[in-house]
Amino acid sequence: MAIANVPIGMNTISSKNFSPKKLLQSKWSKVIPINKEKHFTVVEVEFDEQNNVVLCIIEAVINRNQYSIDWRSLRDSNIWRIGWR
Repeated sequence: MAIANVPIGMNTISSKNFSPKKLLQSKWSKVIPINKEKHFTVVEVEFDEQNNVVLCIIEAVINRNQYSIDWRSLRDSNIWRIGWR
């Protein structure tokens, strides 16, 4: 399991095993970009009373479009890579 090289002060998480608490402001690359949207940042994460993620919103860097996603999909290395690549 590799950890992405991220500058100091950035969230350092592995794409396979990460805590939802570290999602906010994490950066991701889409393996197959759609509409030239390749790089994304997690801009909002909401938790319920049991600290389960109920909302995860990513924002495309190129045009600031926002999408609500299931945060668990970020674990799929066929779709997402951690960091901007």
